[in-house]
Amino acid sequence: MTMASKLSPLCNTFLLFMLFSCSPSLASSSTSPSTICNSTPHPSFCKSNLPPHELSTIHDYGWHFLHQSLSSAKDFLSLVKSYPIFHSSYSKPTVHALKDCKLLADLNVDFLSKTFQTISSTKSLNSMQTKDLHTLLSATLTNQETCSDGLQELTSELDSSVKNGLFGPLSNGTKLHSISLALFKHGWVPKINPESFPWPTEKKHIMLPNMEKIMKGLLPLKLSISGRRLLQTTFGNVLVSQTVFVNPDGSGDFTTVNDAVAAAPEKTDISDGYFVIYIAAGVYNEYVSVDSNKHYLMMIGEGIGRTVITGDHNYVDGWSTFDSATFAVVGQGFVAKEITFRNTAGPSKHQAVAVRNGADLSTFYKCSFEGYQDTLYTHSLRQFYKECDIYGTIDFIFGNAAVVFQDCNIYLRLPLHGQYNVITAQGKTDPNQNTGTSIHLCSIRAAEELNGTETYLGRPWKEYSTTVYIQSFMDSLINPLGWHTWNDTDFALDTLYYGEYGNTGSGSNTSSRVTWLGYHVMNKDEANQFTVCNFIQGDEWLPATQGPYTCGLV
Repeated sequence: MTMASKLSPLCNTFLLFMLFSCSPSLASSSTSPSTICNSTPHPSFCKSNLPPHELSTIHDYGWHFLHQSLSSAKDFLSLVKSYPIFHSSYSKPTVHALKDCKLLADLNVDFLSKTFQTISSTKSLNSMQTKDLHTLLSATLTNQETCSDGLQELTSELDSSVKNGLFGPLSNGTKLHSISLALFKHGWVPKINPESFPWPTEKKHIMLPNMEKIMKGLLPLKLSISGRRLLQTTFGNVLVSQTVFVNPDGSGDFTTVNDAVAAAPEKTDISDGYFVIYIAAGVYNEYVSVDSNKHYLMMIGEGIGRTVITGDHNYVDGWSTFDSATFAVVGQGFVAKEITFRNTAGPSKHQAVAVRNGADLSTFYKCSFEGYQDTLYTHSLRQFYKECDIYGTIDFIFGNAAVVFQDCNIYLRLPLHGQYNVITAQGKTDPNQNTGTSIHLCSIRAAEELNGTETYLGRPWKEYSTTVYIQSFMDSLINPLGWHTWNDTDFALDTLYYGEYGNTGSGSNTSSRVTWLGYHVMNKDEANQFTVCNFIQGDEWLPATQGPYTCGLV
């Protein structure tokens, strides 16, 4: 029996699936080992890893388990590195699974180190620090699950030896990270009544100008602007450290996007300014990766359909879903504008990602994401998409980020014969994660080639799947039930949180929607929790991009 089934309906709707808790704060209540461990998703495992002497406060227990989580993450990273990734006998899927797990384990060591250091050196966390660390701990669990998913797909005898060698330590690490997250939430995250949540007013920031006109005036001239300065003519008041140009004809600083990314400085701060990469019109057949040490990159193209980054890696040809991305970014503070990201593998190749985003505080303005199954992988951390076009068929917006889509066009394409379309597959695995997919002020329509294919708003990829549609337009192609099950089972129907509020269009009628315990026709207070300023703390970081956003409900 899951923890969710033991709770009251009120807690089902707010404790497990939302960002807030119905339970009393443990910071001021009993801190006996039993009480502490029973507040986590893994009580028995927690009790078996308690310190030898009873501690005084929930903060002490949180510190203890964070230390264990960090040690576990370091040990797992060393274990993954001990496998020769390019072993001649390993299958292609095994190589990709090991590469993925190494990247994810490396990120986890970084996330847990930052969390542990901050808590150890700071007596009292401010509000944004608390949200930052909650986000990092949530992403740590997502990284564990992604590594696990890749290992579970391995089938050959040699593959199985790798899977068996890694799976036990991975599973134990996941439990430790889950316990650390639970104790952090109980000990550091304030308990907020959703009905008293702050109501942000509508707010718009300066919109970036039409870059096509700007670039026509600058390219094909070879121009590099360096030095910490404000580029007011181009970005409003965006602070820029350096500007470089990419043009395949050789007239810019670089001919490929990857070379421009490689030239960016490492581990910069927003106070240093953005490293700006202008990308001239053209089709770039590249697999681009913005690594975790490349912070605050801004990429600007010449417009949707003009600047195109494209590839065709896919699951059928041996790539992991995680590693099939044409464009992958994990560097904090990434910004993209007026670029098309494309995966051309087609529906017959199944999972084929155009963009995989695991970059905290990342934004995409007026971009296009084109694919079929699994087009846009919103993997983890906090993300924002504004005035973008997203094309796909099956689960084509998926992942476990805290993400808001605003004023975007979601286009349904023609799937394989006999298939139906599903827009979202959200992957929340733990009730204490602050993640979910919020689709706000968007438009859901058929692409030109779609003809009468039934479409669902989403299905639960993981147990605590969280997805909401707010004040969006829904075409008549939306099935009256609205939502679908995962592989035609009753998986997660009681523990998920699916919500709708204030939507319009002939597909938005909720009178015949599913009757699952986890489905909700939301009120204003509930919907407000999933807005830009409340859900992803947009007012704290979006102004630096000088891009537009609406803070709250309209």
